[in-house]
Amino acid sequence: MDTGLRDRVALVCGASRGIGLACAEALGREGCRVVLVARSADRLSAEVGRLRRAGVQAESLVFDLSRTGELPRMAEAAAGLWGRVDILVNNTGGPPPGDPLSVSAESWLAVFRQTFLSAETLTRCLVGPMADRGWGRVVNLTSVSVRQPVTGLVLSNSIRLAVVGWAKTLARELAPLGVTVNCIATGMTRTARLESLVASRAEAERRDPVAVFRDMTADVPMGRPGEPEEIASAVVFLASAHASFVTGVTLPVDGGQDRGY
Repeated sequence: MDTGLRDRVALVCGASRGIGLACAEALGREGCRVVLVARSADRLSAEVGRLRRAGVQAESLVFDLSRTGELPRMAEAAAGLWGRVDILVNNTGGPPPGDPLSVSAESWLAVFRQTFLSAETLTRCLVGPMADRGWGRVVNLTSVSVRQPVTGLVLSNSIRLAVVGWAKTLARELAPLGVTVNCIATGMTRTARLESLVASRAEAERRDPVAVFRDMTADVPMGRPGEPEEIASAVVFLASAHASFVTGVTLPVDGGQDRGY
């Protein structure tokens, strides 16, 4: 199936590992020229080298997405690599666990900058030229927590939901201009983030991590975590020509974990 993505330029955030890296790799296999953004220069260099050896046109930018005041400069640098950005994949590390009554104001602001303002600022910098060309895609990686709260993740439950509300509003504004804006609500996925959550819950509950992991996967009808590549396949679809009439949606990719309609 031709996705219509050959020679498109994709900027993928949080792309040195996990879901972000899988997205960059999947888009690259479809013929996209990909720009990987992350904080770790060493990991980025290694992964860009691997992608190039596999025939993917890949570049990287070392950047901390929480430094929102500098994001316009980063967006300009990304667009300068191949003259434009057609696809933006907004993705950051998941907010840390926390109790609703114990999260500090500083933690709320830090997560708001990293999770919400990074996506809003980068999108605002890049969608104008997309609209001028009459084609663009914005895909925001969020969490199943935007559809049903996850115990112990009040920061994710709250700030990621703000991303969904913003994206839905923006989608209506950009639809007549050929730019789609969508979200993916990821479920339990086999990443370093999942390992961290399992360890945190096991420590809080004074339980064996294996038992905690077993209980967490029991809530997934498919009985297992998703793989980063499975999330990336949904990103490729939403970025593709086949999704040209899809905008303003939040697509669950969670093995059936979401109980809503």
